[in-house]
Amino acid sequence: MDKARMVGAVVGLAAATLVGSVPIKAEPVADFYRGKTLRMVIGYGPGGGYDIYGRLVAEFLPRHLPGNPTIITQNMPGAGSFVAAKYLYDVAPKDGAVLGSLAQTLALDSMTNTNARLDVAKMPYVGRVASNIDTGAALLKTGIRSFEDVRAKQYNVGASGGGSTSVLFPTALNTYAGAKFKLVRGYSGTTDILLAMERGEVDVVGAYGLPGMLVSHAGWVLRGEATILYQASVRRHRLLSNVPTLPELAQSDEGREILHAAASTAEIGRSILTTPGVPPERLAALRSAFQAMLDDPAFLAACKQRNLMVDGAAGEEIDQIVRATLRLPQAVAEKISQMMQ
Repeated sequence: MDKARMVGAVVGLAAATLVGSVPIKAEPVADFYRGKTLRMVIGYGPGGGYDIYGRLVAEFLPRHLPGNPTIITQNMPGAGSFVAAKYLYDVAPKDGAVLGSLAQTLALDSMTNTNARLDVAKMPYVGRVASNIDTGAALLKTGIRSFEDVRAKQYNVGASGGGSTSVLFPTALNTYAGAKFKLVRGYSGTTDILLAMERGEVDVVGAYGLPGMLVSHAGWVLRGEATILYQASVRRHRLLSNVPTLPELAQSDEGREILHAAASTAEIGRSILTTPGVPPERLAALRSAFQAMLDDPAFLAACKQRNLMVDGAAGEEIDQIVRATLRLPQAVAEKISQMMQ
């Protein structure tokens, strides 16, 4: 090889090495989202609280995202939203284009489901629209007037699949509070259970979120048109000041610890998460847009018109709650696991 060709080869190699060592500039967030159709995967059937809030975010979040994409909703019920959770974790693109409205008990579920193979700590939260207090409620025609009635006589409770609060709360109350609930499983979500109550198939809905109840059955809370038996919270909500919390119903110290752990998921409430592996700049954009949405006068007006509670929190705050849940003593987690089967 002559000298000129040798120099050219060396220069070319050096240039190639230099180009290879320079980081490729990430696609700008606005360019990524512009013209895109994002998906909001909802882990329950239509009409319940997770569906209502998932659709609300799908409607208003795009207005604040760079590039103004659209978001479509997709109901994916099953196993207390675990079907949807596994989809987001294993199958969905990890690029910030898929969001989820999943069970507030997801962290607990992941600890106690040995087949889950799902690290919830890797699924970052975008933000919370509202904290959520699940309630147990019965229509007046059942004759149920207080929790003492379900301690004295067996009543049918509608429930979805294992891993859901509709299974956890009645089972925990049977175990630690003396209730005599008989679970009737297989319903797709709250709306399905409410229809079953109207038909007389079941007497009680075991986990009806207060935000969803105020939308669809406000009279149950505001006018006493149903009996609210318990609230899955560690403190009584101002609208449910006469309704006992789960820990208050416990009949032992162990029961109070277990029921307190189950009730603490109310702080996660109706939150939106995304997949593992979302590029940091897109996750930051999603979280920033979520906070802007919570302050949007049009969003707040829509929530007021639809009787939707708003009690927002940042995604980072919900991540901290999830990490604290994952640090629960294994003995507590195992007992909860047994009640969620």
